[in-house]
Amino acid sequence: MDVRRVVTGHDASGKSVFVSDEQVAPRKPVLLPGSEFTMLWGGDETPQFPDDGSMPNWHTYFPPVGGFRFSMFTLPPGTAEPEPSELTGEEAVADAEEKLPGLLSYLERDDPGMHTTDTIDFEVVLEGTVILELDDGAEVTLNPGDTVVQNGTRHRWRNPGDVPARLALFVCGAHHANVERG
Repeated sequence: MDVRRVVTGHDASGKSVFVSDEQVAPRKPVLLPGSEFTMLWGGDETPQFPDDGSMPNWHTYFPPVGGFRFSMFTLPPGTAEPEPSELTGEEAVADAEEKLPGLLSYLERDDPGMHTTDTIDFEVVLEGTVILELDDGAEVTLNPGDTVVQNGTRHRWRNPGDVPARLALFVCGAHHANVERG
């Protein structure tokens, strides 16, 4: 589902102006069937204002220290069937890397979905139900309106329902003694 993004900025005299009003399409990596990642805004450095409202530079899915990301994430139901792909495994990895640079380097190969990031994440469940599981197996079920402050912990997301779940995310880069940049 496309998401409407309205962006403000400043004109040459410093007056507030609308810079853009557009639909942003989700990124759908073949390697993560049914998942959608709508990258709405981000930057690798702290912004300075006034500015013209242009998209700041950003290079990877997770931000560096001082950087930030604003996005939406759709998690398919646990019962979702993967769609057949004509891509080879290597091509599917390249597709994911192109659409979500650096994300795969955080995912654990021997424990699907489990990952630890060097970020603080603020998450709001908008639709559906999700389960957040931590590394010791502890779980919490989250419903629309519930929020999470994720402090660089090892975790995974799961959708136990039969409809997609959607979350809004704001992610800030942080220092983490146990995570090496991918």
